[in-house]
Amino acid sequence: MKKTITLLWTLSLAILAAGAWLVCPQGQCATTAIDHAGLGLAHDLRGASLDRWVPALTWLGSLAVLLPVTVVAALFLWRGRQRRAAGFIMLALLGATALSHLVKLAVMRPRPDLLPVWTAMPTDWSYPSAHAMQITALAVAVVFVAARRRALWVLPLGSAVLLVGLSRIYLQVHFPSDVLAGTLSAALWVGGLHVLMFGRSSAHGSRHLNGGRA
Repeated sequence: MKKTITLLWTLSLAILAAGAWLVCPQGQCATTAIDHAGLGLAHDLRGASLDRWVPALTWLGSLAVLLPVTVVAALFLWRGRQRRAAGFIMLALLGATALSHLVKLAVMRPRPDLLPVWTAMPTDWSYPSAHAMQITALAVAVVFVAARRRALWVLPLGSAVLLVGLSRIYLQVHFPSDVLAGTLSAALWVGGLHVLMFGRSSAHGSRHLNGGRA
């Protein structure tokens, strides 16, 4: 169990570190060819309909939306005697948030400035995307907690992760590499947290998720 946790969390940090090295080698941040192409494609896809809906979609990854939703879900689980699951989804979201902002401060990658921005530019650093990490962390945590019904949640939650990530690129507030690294890292972070909190039960279904007590 400890080896699995170490592996997952090491991979999570390794992805962020490798991404930082690629986009900001020796502390000198630059726009990679993939980032340039991705932002250009997003700009070319602009249209009145997308301009109207994308700014709303991007809020699905905001902590201002996800934190209240997670608190309500955690309280529901707590009242249903699924206390460990309640703590799990809270830690999944808050841990991803903390990790994203710590890495932002360490890497200090400027936001994109290649093309016009279609929303207010965030004031923090670009790498990695906190929105991508937060929505991914909560989505993966909910899939774990859903246990027997997880198949029903994969499509809508996966779609939310995809839409939030694409929205950050479309709005020109994140590079594609910010979103990709954040998404992969968050998924691995939550995977390791799940093994830590549920141990062997993660390999045997929902015994602790349904009715487990902290």
